[in-house]
Amino acid sequence: MVFTGIIQEKAQVSSIERSQDFSSILIEASSDFVKGIKIGASVSIDGVCLTVTSIKENSLAFDIIIETLRVTNLSNLEESDLVNLERAARFGDEIGGHIISGHVSGIVKISKIQKTTNNHILSLKTSDDLIKYIFPKGYVSLNGISLTIGEVNKIENIFTVYLIPETLRITTMLDKKIGDMINLEVETQTKNTVDLITEMQVIK
Repeated sequence: MVFTGIIQEKAQVSSIERSQDFSSILIEASSDFVKGIKIGASVSIDGVCLTVTSIKENSLAFDIIIETLRVTNLSNLEESDLVNLERAARFGDEIGGHIISGHVSGIVKISKIQKTTNNHILSLKTSDDLIKYIFPKGYVSLNGISLTIGEVNKIENIFTVYLIPETLRITTMLDKKIGDMINLEVETQTKNTVDLITEMQVIK
């Protein structure tokens, strides 16, 4: 299953059941989003591919296993939080963003927020392992949103993204604060190219 990074709606977490290394969450979505969805369908929750385990009216349930809790920000979810939703892309759908797998590469922290008349600029702090895949004008997924990278500072491991008003309206990004943790998925083609070049250099 793949996603496009074009968020379809934001929805509220209505309940969370936690046990050792496992969580089950219930999301209240709109009737339009739930229409036609079936148990076993893949849905992106803040950029994480999860499987629908039960459906009741407009409520969708998902199980989150230990590895997903470890590498994503879903372990920080609380009841009443809002999350970004996207259903899996179907054959023939328009790819408005870029291909996203829903397999999060890591978590990044918002280090700075700048607001202008028409832009909302986020600076995000990442790790040595991930910054090598991030380039100006490249693509990343942040909490499931397909975004173009602005500036990149590879010394301080910081990059920026620019959010337009429509992105702020349809997603949860307007409510994010400095220090918040965001799910990052690097673009697959970029990652494969960087890894191949690195491997070739090692062989030489």
